[in-house]
Amino acid sequence: MLEDLIKERVKKRDNLIKAGYNVYPSKVEREYKIGDALRYFLFLSLLRRKVSVGGRIMGMRIQGGVMFLDIKDESGKIQAVLNKKKIKDFLVWKDNLDIGDFVIVSGKLFKTKKGQKSVDVGGFDIAAKSLRPLPDNWYGFQNEEERLRKRYLDILFNSEAKDVVEKRAKFWNAIRVFLIAKGFLEVETPVLEITPGGADARPFVTHHNALDTDVYLRISMGELWQKKLMAAGFEKTFEIGRQFRNEGMDAEHLQDYTQMEFYWAYADYEMGMELVEELYKHAAIETFGKLKFKIKDFEIDFDKKWERYDYLEIVKKYTGVDILNTDLKEMENKLRELKVEYDKKGFNITRAIDNLWKYCRKQIAGPGFLVGVPIEVSPLAKKDEKNPKLAQRFQVIIAGSEVGNGYSELNDPADQSQRFDEQMRLRAAGDEEAQMKDEDFIEALEYGMPPTCGFGVSERLFSFLMDRPARECQIFPLMKPKRD
Repeated sequence: MLEDLIKERVKKRDNLIKAGYNVYPSKVEREYKIGDALRYFLFLSLLRRKVSVGGRIMGMRIQGGVMFLDIKDESGKIQAVLNKKKIKDFLVWKDNLDIGDFVIVSGKLFKTKKGQKSVDVGGFDIAAKSLRPLPDNWYGFQNEEERLRKRYLDILFNSEAKDVVEKRAKFWNAIRVFLIAKGFLEVETPVLEITPGGADARPFVTHHNALDTDVYLRISMGELWQKKLMAAGFEKTFEIGRQFRNEGMDAEHLQDYTQMEFYWAYADYEMGMELVEELYKHAAIETFGKLKFKIKDFEIDFDKKWERYDYLEIVKKYTGVDILNTDLKEMENKLRELKVEYDKKGFNITRAIDNLWKYCRKQIAGPGFLVGVPIEVSPLAKKDEKNPKLAQRFQVIIAGSEVGNGYSELNDPADQSQRFDEQMRLRAAGDEEAQMKDEDFIEALEYGMPPTCGFGVSERLFSFLMDRPARECQIFPLMKPKRD
């Protein structure tokens, strides 16, 4: 059936070409966006001057010698009225136009007897012929996967999908404008790395033919590179870009996504928390115009006092385990008791602590900061000066999840080298998410890096504020190849 419809449209395309029309012109004359024509409708109609607008045909009705077209562009929709007495080749257009075609119309603006704002068309041309029928009640989206796979149609018909695209742009622009106003310099760091660093994650690997060596897609937003810039004398940098983690996919996790990270010399994690709270409020107001949100089953108010959550106290409260005074066996027993599923390959005390915490965090509404994080799960953070078993680290907690991560950056090269060695031992034991040792970064630290606060937030925050799964908040999410 679909094939028959396509054949019919191809035939109409050929008819228009035979009639002398270029159905895919490289340039068209469009004076106004439809939204602007509607905004200045009264003024333009009083002037009785011709205007030209263009867009996609979304509706078509024929009554004798008059054809009514509903034309839509990104800014709005207007009715075009074609009268056979005024339009050259009216019958050609009448027989060969379809819903979905892009057209350009010109004429005077007027209101119909029913008050509908319209264009009395005097000039008409085609901008692009559509060869496939748009979805409707008969030929529509069958499931969510099809909707995401053909996202361009989802955006065309679904105002909520279009809203995601527009708000996503506002969100990242709000973060960029905020940081620049605070004196941060936007930088770009390598996407391909010899040694992936800056996070506990499994990287994607590929081969660089020119260098004849394997390289990795970055798993952080240039963390180690930006800290090298601190060593180089820059004091405030940030980067917004794509990063990649070859891990699981769920409502909160993606493998290919946007992240922002900033690095701030002569600042610590306490100063970082103050800046991050201000940043989140700014992004929420600029993107959504509000500070109160319904996220999952939580009511979140960014304007209230942000809490401080102690890592050890929270885990002990919800599991009864004292992390600093236990062993791997007890934690494994507790995970089984709590029915927490976890990856047993390369399982170690670091992963056990992390899994216990992830179980507990689901209970916390936020907004607030998780502090007092064990040093075992923070290989790039400074030790707390009062308790070296803990890190000067903070994580933003919203609606039971981590939505941002920062710390006072470790700048002691000897300590960093030892932490990397421990991470490499974990990798050798099967932990594929443990970090690799980056000798070049250690060398940079040996030249000296000032006290620095670093922080990163991914598009998970945006998806939370939209209260939608992460994949639905990407414009074109990665999809599994379609099988016939």
